[in-house]
Amino acid sequence: MIRKKKETKTVNIIEAEQGKSYLQLVWRRFKKSKMGLLGGIIIVILAILSIFAPFFSPHDYMEYDPEKAYCPPQRVRFVDADGKFHWRPFVYDLKLDIDPVTYSRIYVEDTSKILYIRFFANGWNYKILGLHSNLHFFTVEEGSIHLLGTDRYGRDLLGRIFLGGRISLTIALMGAIVTVILGSTLGIISGYYGGVIDTLVQRSIEILQSFPQLPLWMALSAAVPRTWTSLQVFIVMVMIFSFLNWPTLAREIRGKTLSLREQDFITAIKEMGGSDSRIIFKHLFPNCLSHIIVVLTISIPELILMESTLSFLGLGIQPPMVSWGVLLQGAQRIEVLGLYPWVMLPALFIVFAVLGFNFLGDGLRDAADPYSVKRS
Repeated sequence: MIRKKKETKTVNIIEAEQGKSYLQLVWRRFKKSKMGLLGGIIIVILAILSIFAPFFSPHDYMEYDPEKAYCPPQRVRFVDADGKFHWRPFVYDLKLDIDPVTYSRIYVEDTSKILYIRFFANGWNYKILGLHSNLHFFTVEEGSIHLLGTDRYGRDLLGRIFLGGRISLTIALMGAIVTVILGSTLGIISGYYGGVIDTLVQRSIEILQSFPQLPLWMALSAAVPRTWTSLQVFIVMVMIFSFLNWPTLAREIRGKTLSLREQDFITAIKEMGGSDSRIIFKHLFPNCLSHIIVVLTISIPELILMESTLSFLGLGIQPPMVSWGVLLQGAQRIEVLGLYPWVMLPALFIVFAVLGFNFLGDGLRDAADPYSVKRS
């Protein structure tokens, strides 16, 4: 009885899939993955905040303001110090004071000065996607608002985190794409042709994998001349990440290709006169697609962490370019971290990005093979 129910369920699934394209089947199955959808939402939100960073930043994130150095995060309120409710959200202005015990700079809330938050209001001028604008998602009528505090130069940390996401996410995405193209191509060619080509590719992989990964990344990054422009450093970082990350994918794809090339449908294509390029790009690549997607979504968070690590150590992206790793350089000293813990907030966005891509990868891994039936 149980076997008949399973067979009936399989038949119903096959009948429901008739007449639908591959992308439609993938999307229908992906929608059933709650964690995959959650990961996709997180990535979309981070991408929007990064692309439109000036719009979501109430203050110019490149403007120095020594009087606001290490300003703590301001708390959004609806109830004032007298217990009165306000329909509009507001923050209290901060005034600089001196700690009577340590004689260090501290900021205290000035409860006599309420700063109401305005949404979709005009603020500082910026240029985005070739267009000039001064419209911002939120700002205050007078004074300043720093929801995540400021750095040692008084620059708004919220806006700089959004700006840093552009570099961190772009480097990771471009590096992962180059890694997938290079690794999957060499892996399929190595497994399909075998012989001398397979030997050369596999020996190259073994040589690269014989070096300790982190010291090799650091050595290559440290070799980049400090006189290079930010764009040159950016391109070199992408190439370094791609160059050192493709061997694992190539070896995995090679093993999958070795099993696929012995299948009957590959033999039939050869007997019918099908070319090697047709077999590789029309049959082997699609059959490896689910694994390639998984590796792509796993490589992106790995590259985000690697870029953040190298930039944190001063070997990656260099100022004036901003990435999440560059922002974390301000948390290198224990005394700074103890007094101003909000400088570690960029690490929270790194965590969100890594979790988002991992959740998305899990969902895409299952959805990429829509013809398989899950066991209940």
